[in-house]
Amino acid sequence: MQAVLNFPDISPELFSISVFGMEFALRWYALAYIAGILIAWRLAVAAVRRPRLWPGDTAPMSAQQVEDLLTWIILGVILGGRLGFVLFYQPAYYLANPAEILMVWQGGMAFHGGLLGVVAAAWIYAAKHGIGRLQMADLVAHTVPPGLLLGRLANFINAELWGRPSDLPWAVIFPGAAAQECPDVAGLCARHPSQLYEAALEGVLLGALVLWLVWRRGALKRSGVVTGVFLAGYGLARFIVEFFRQPDAQFVSLGNPLGLAWQINGYGLTMGQALSLPMIALGLWLILRARRGAA
Repeated sequence: MQAVLNFPDISPELFSISVFGMEFALRWYALAYIAGILIAWRLAVAAVRRPRLWPGDTAPMSAQQVEDLLTWIILGVILGGRLGFVLFYQPAYYLANPAEILMVWQGGMAFHGGLLGVVAAAWIYAAKHGIGRLQMADLVAHTVPPGLLLGRLANFINAELWGRPSDLPWAVIFPGAAAQECPDVAGLCARHPSQLYEAALEGVLLGALVLWLVWRRGALKRSGVVTGVFLAGYGLARFIVEFFRQPDAQFVSLGNPLGLAWQINGYGLTMGQALSLPMIALGLWLILRARRGAA
């Protein structure tokens, strides 16, 4: 094997304290969620306080309504992310162990489920307060990439969701027995740091594009463009990274080593790719719809 990188010695926990014999810890992953939500809140408030960004120079909601929406979004992220993981990735296991469905502290969240949860929460809030749904979607969509960036960095620190075995110079030797289960590799097994690939594509690249469109190109004036770019951009980024991510264990077998959830004669899609295709299609449709409306 060529020269590769050792996993950095970073604890998943910032600190832990003991209270009455029980351990409480603040983990990087939890901090990523908190910081991502706070950044999203500030970006949304900044956008609604600039009426010139919106159609008719009128923001769809007030800063106070953004703060009220935050509670709905948090619930949507947690419930949607958890239920998405349960239904998309391990339905048989949780059908047999229903008591574990709400045990989110044990891990197991799905972005696609979290996205659906946020969409549902935002649309209910929009309908309740008479806010345009596409404008609401644009407002929320442009605030998401920073949270994705932080979340993927936390995945890396947690040494989870690593990629397929690789001997590239930037491949990483992740700790843990599962990460070292590489039948075709002699000695230590290095893997693609696919969490960092996603951080760069979903967080940095997509985030820079969306913020540029909002703050420099006036994209919020054409309802649906920002949402469309985010959906298509995330879907494309996730589809690409799935070629490097380790497939979900429940889909891997001797006859399906690539972990394809949908396949015909050995060709197919992983679950992440299958869930990303509708996002790409919807995103492109929203962009085309907005452009036709502006023509």
